Amino acid sequence: MSFPTYFETFDARQLLADYPVGETFVDRYTRMSRDELHALQNERFLKLMKRGWEIPFYQRLWGNKGIEPGDIRGLEDITRLPVYDKSDLMASVNEYPPYGDFDGRGDSPVVFHTTSGTTGRPQPLMFGPKGREITSLLVGRMYRWMGLGREDVVQSVYGHGMINGGHYIREAVTHYTNSLFLSAGTGIETRSVNQVNLMADFGVTCMVGFVDYIRKLAEVADAENLFDRINLEMIIGHLGTEDRASTEAAWRGAKAYDWYGVGDTGTIAGEGPERDGLYVWEDAQYLELLDIDSGQPVATGETGDMVVTCLFKDDIAPCIRFNTHDITEELTGANQTGMVFKRISGFKGRSDNMVKLRGINIFPHAIGAIIENRADLTGEFVCHVVRDASGRDEMLVRLETRGGSEVTEVAALLRKGIGIEVGVELVAPGETAAETQIDSRQKPIRLIDRRAL
Repeated sequence: MSFPTYFETFDARQLLADYPVGETFVDRYTRMSRDELHALQNERFLKLMKRGWEIPFYQRLWGNKGIEPGDIRGLEDITRLPVYDKSDLMASVNEYPPYGDFDGRGDSPVVFHTTSGTTGRPQPLMFGPKGREITSLLVGRMYRWMGLGREDVVQSVYGHGMINGGHYIREAVTHYTNSLFLSAGTGIETRSVNQVNLMADFGVTCMVGFVDYIRKLAEVADAENLFDRINLEMIIGHLGTEDRASTEAAWRGAKAYDWYGVGDTGTIAGEGPERDGLYVWEDAQYLELLDIDSGQPVATGETGDMVVTCLFKDDIAPCIRFNTHDITEELTGANQTGMVFKRISGFKGRSDNMVKLRGINIFPHAIGAIIENRADLTGEFVCHVVRDASGRDEMLVRLETRGGSEVTEVAALLRKGIGIEVGVELVAPGETAAETQIDSRQKPIRLIDRRAL
């Protein structure tokens, strides 16, 4: 049987010409106008739509709304298409097990992973060779723009196994940065004590991963008296609502960079060298911010759900108006780099993980930013939401303390930060780990909803 190998399915030189990295990337998109960028996006969108109409999932999704191929003539018509989210993809998996009908596999090789299952059952993720390489390339060029170079040694604390994270980050670094890559993984894959010793032994200059675990490793390095041998210069993680200064202080001044993406889309936005907002990679990603309740576009500067169309995923698994349910807002004003791309403020919370208490919307992730500058608290916490016999919802926040904390003082701090009174329980360091699963998950659990239990 004859079939193409992975590298026979795309032209690597053409891929780099279409999606440049390094100085070529900076030069192209600091010279390009918004009109030129829109024309490029529109061209890629039309090619993507042609592929989308070949996928059964989209045929059903769009057909059920009475949409026909000729109705969508360009990006100006994108709002006529319905959005979808993970629940729609999982419904597809249930109806067409085990992979669903949202991919268009043929004779080409397939890279198969799953999501982490943070919000439920893991979702299948499939990539064609071209889509996979661009997904990795976008991370690699982002890292390079942040300052990562061939002399750097990168330690990754992203998980491996079935989830996508650690695998495509490894591909991004090794294929597009020439840095030396250490795939340490999570605390389950490589124990935390071993992680910090790897950093000392191999001269790690950059750590990549989720900031919750990266901050914990700083405490381990301190306990192991390794800071005289560790020379970490960069942290490239997912700061979200976390405080940059405290993360940098924990690692003795290493510069922390923020970026955002999800498994279905890859990286959507990341900071530039000046670290002033996250640039949306608009040559590859078309980002809409929609009101959580109405689904209508929000005004610039207002928060909304991030709805993403991957302009480059026109091979196996198109991604067209995917609602991440992650919240952000677009930044206003000129940027310092001259980059044509628009900027967002970064991850602010999840609309489907939002808790409404007495009329106030609370995003559990925001608590991290409120408490992390206190020396008496470790920064680790977990929220429990319960419903009493009268139907009233309440939230208890369990926080780890190093000692010397007062419940009333911490409760007042949270009340000021989130605008409503919540219960507070102070526990010893490490006592929330079983609930957050910080040592085994890429993204620690911060909300446990007990209302339905």
